Amino acid sequence: MNCQSPYSVENGRKRILLVDDSQVNLKMARNTLMNKYDVFTVPSAEKMFLFLESNPADLILLDILMPNVSGYKAISVLKKNEKTRDIPVIFLTSKSDPGSELEGFNLGAVDYIAKPFSPPLLIKRVDAHMLVESQKRELQYLNDNLQHLVDEKTGAVLSLQNGILKTISNLVEWRDDVTGEHVERTEYSLRILTEAMRKKQVYIDELENWNLELFFQSAQLHDVGKIAIRDQILLKTSRLTPEEFEEMKKHTTFGERIIKKIQEGAKETVFLTHARIMAGSHHEKWDGSGYPRGLAGEDIPLQGRIMAVVDVYDALVSQRPYKKAFSPDEAAGIIGSEKGRHFDPRITDIFLEVYPQFRLPVQVLHFEEPAGEEKDVPA
Repeated sequence: MNCQSPYSVENGRKRILLVDDSQVNLKMARNTLMNKYDVFTVPSAEKMFLFLESNPADLILLDILMPNVSGYKAISVLKKNEKTRDIPVIFLTSKSDPGSELEGFNLGAVDYIAKPFSPPLLIKRVDAHMLVESQKRELQYLNDNLQHLVDEKTGAVLSLQNGILKTISNLVEWRDDVTGEHVERTEYSLRILTEAMRKKQVYIDELENWNLELFFQSAQLHDVGKIAIRDQILLKTSRLTPEEFEEMKKHTTFGERIIKKIQEGAKETVFLTHARIMAGSHHEKWDGSGYPRGLAGEDIPLQGRIMAVVDVYDALVSQRPYKKAFSPDEAAGIIGSEKGRHFDPRITDIFLEVYPQFRLPVQVLHFEEPAGEEKDVPA
C-alpha cells in the first residue's frame, strides 16, 4: 500500500484516496491531483478499508473492476459504516454504459468519470465536488445554529437563512454568470406569481399551509444542481447536442441529492424541503412529457409547477449566443400556448395577468427588435 504523500497532512489541504488495482491509473490520477490535494493510493478495496480505519479522507476515487471486492461491493460497505458513509465517492471506470452508471448512483456514488480520463476534466470534477462538500458542511453548521435561534428571533433567522441560501446559489453564479442572474430574477417573479395565486384563491389550501417567505427564499436553490454539470456543457455558447442535453437534464436530480445530503443529520427545515422539491420537479410538464420522472398534472409538486412557468418565461426573455430574446409579450404568448401541455392551466392564467410585473434581463429592458423566428419552449 502506497500511503505516502509529498505534502504534510497538517497543511489544511483536502485529502483524496485513490483506489485502483492498476498502478498506471493510480500514478496518472495521483500526478494530476497532487499539486492541489494530498493524495493517497491503495491497490484494492481491502487496503482501502484498512486505510480508512485510522485515516480520514475527503473524497474517494474508486475503480469498479477490481479483483476480490468490486467497487460496487466496496461502496456498499462504505455506506453502511457510520465513519465512512458520508465520504463522497466518484467511480473511475471503463464501464460507462447507462445501466452501470445508474447502479453506481443508486449505491451512493456522486459522480462517474470514464477511463481513460482527461486530466483537466478529472481536476475540474474533483474541484466541483470538493466545493460542494465544503459548502454543504458550512451550510449544515450554519443551519444547526440557526435552528437554535428560531423560537427567539424568527425575523433574524429568516434573514440569516436567506444569506445562507445566497451563498449556495452563488456557487452556481461562480460557474455561470447567466444562471446567477437568472436565479435572482426568478425568485422575485416567483413572489409576484405566488402572491397573485393566493389573492385569487388558486391552490389556496396548499399555499395557506406554507410559510411563503421560506418558499420564496428556497427558489434560489432551484438550479443548484448545475454546479455538478461539466463546464463544457454548462458554459457552452451554442445549442447543446442531444447527448449534452441528457447530461444537462441531470441537474434536477443532482440538485435534489445535494439538498437532501444537507438535510441528513441536521434538523429538518421547511425551506430546504421546498428547495429540494423545487430542484427536482421544475422541469416536469403538465402533460407528463417532462423530466426527470415524467410526472403529470397535480402529481407534479406545486413548488415545481409554479417555478416551471417563471423559469421558462425568464429563459424566453433572456438573450443567448444562439438566440435573441423574446419581448415580454411574445414570451407570455408562448407560455399561454403551452397551457395544459407544459404548464398548469390555472397557474398559467394567473401568470398572464401579472407577468408585466416580472423583472427582466438588462438587454430586454430597452427591447426594440423583434426576436427571431424560433419559438421553442425551453425544456
